[in-house]
Amino acid sequence: MPSSTVHVDYTLIADQGTLTIGDATFTDDTAYPDAMDWLRDVAGNLGAAVVVRSHDRATGQDTLFSIDGHGAIAPVTGTVDGGLDDPPAEASTSPWLSAAAGDRGQETAAAPVALPVSPPTVAVADEAHVTRREARQSFLTQEQVEEPATTGFRGFLSGLGLRMAPSAAERLHREQVHLVSQHHVGPRTIMLANGKGGAGKTLATVCLSTVLTRHSGAATVAWDNNQTRGTLGWSTEAARHDASVLDLLPEIDRLLGTEARSADMAEYVHHQTRDRYDVLKSKPDILAAEQRFGAETVDRVHKVLAKFYRLVLIDSGNDETDPMWLAGLDRTDQLVVPTTTDDKWCESAALLLEQLVDAGGRYRELAENAVVIVGVETSDVKPEKVTEQVRRFKGAGLGRDVLTIPYDAGLKARIINFDALQESTKLAWLAAGAAVAKGL
Repeated sequence: MPSSTVHVDYTLIADQGTLTIGDATFTDDTAYPDAMDWLRDVAGNLGAAVVVRSHDRATGQDTLFSIDGHGAIAPVTGTVDGGLDDPPAEASTSPWLSAAAGDRGQETAAAPVALPVSPPTVAVADEAHVTRREARQSFLTQEQVEEPATTGFRGFLSGLGLRMAPSAAERLHREQVHLVSQHHVGPRTIMLANGKGGAGKTLATVCLSTVLTRHSGAATVAWDNNQTRGTLGWSTEAARHDASVLDLLPEIDRLLGTEARSADMAEYVHHQTRDRYDVLKSKPDILAAEQRFGAETVDRVHKVLAKFYRLVLIDSGNDETDPMWLAGLDRTDQLVVPTTTDDKWCESAALLLEQLVDAGGRYRELAENAVVIVGVETSDVKPEKVTEQVRRFKGAGLGRDVLTIPYDAGLKARIINFDALQESTKLAWLAAGAAVAKGL
């Protein structure tokens, strides 16, 4: 490396919002600007721009940039030989950067440096087997340009004018958003099922409806298909009426007719003004015998909902032999099985999936493609317990995806305010929504 450049004497380590440079540690909301001020002072004392390698422990990715005494940041191309445990041979042990070569007091150039890069390997096609058409690049080929990073330290540098590529974690988040934002051809039905009450079916119905509707903008309805005191209506916002599925039944023929409009559904469903989906309630204050329907009635209700909504989420009851439960399953495209970390609820979820596999045919397909959601029900559940339950589901091949939702006091509220949940909880529900969307 020429003597006019500054050696990479410091590695900046980003670890969950904490930045470490040598013996200096920066935390809290001002960690990034404080670290940049520190490096700016180093460059000012040296009288030259310094090159810094930033390492993100969460993703394992490195970023090179330079900063001068005025705080101007610029990208640096190339790579630095050696890992994080192999500092450059001439790295200074002082808390201040020193010149890379020559006299320690010698001034060095402030311009960003381009580090040496090995030439890329170019694969040459066998010309004898390539046609003229195959060799020509189409004029219609479009290169997709990736948006720069917006989160973490890379996002911070992007905000300062450097076009930084997103980390692996940010790319995963973007993919999840893309999945839950899709519109599918024809309506899709998602059923949430677990034969044991208290497994979190209603909670999952509310949170998945919120995630899918907010991102996709698709007309979505959550249907409480439960004759035994279904509580979806108690857990969601009420409209200016108290209508339930019982009020919808006499109007089914009219709603299935050619003159019916989607706005007519407002008389029977309860719109969630914050989260933008609708709820078709059951009537939990009457006996089950007064609202137990056969498969034909369930089918007719489903036809109405599928006519006016792109997404239908079914919050099912606890009796897996009930005609209402079975009829809902027969109209399902994606099965979701919520559970807590408690052994009894996990066993109930496992038995359901195993029985569906044994039933064969389409039931087997639903079980094998199912999404299992393990919710942490109390704050004292140990992480080892959560990991063990997930391992057992995966080890037994139960479901396509097994996801976890962390404990959040906000999930205990009677009416859930999704925006009031912790960020980690919202991200977990986004991941769950993406897993569900993959199966639609």
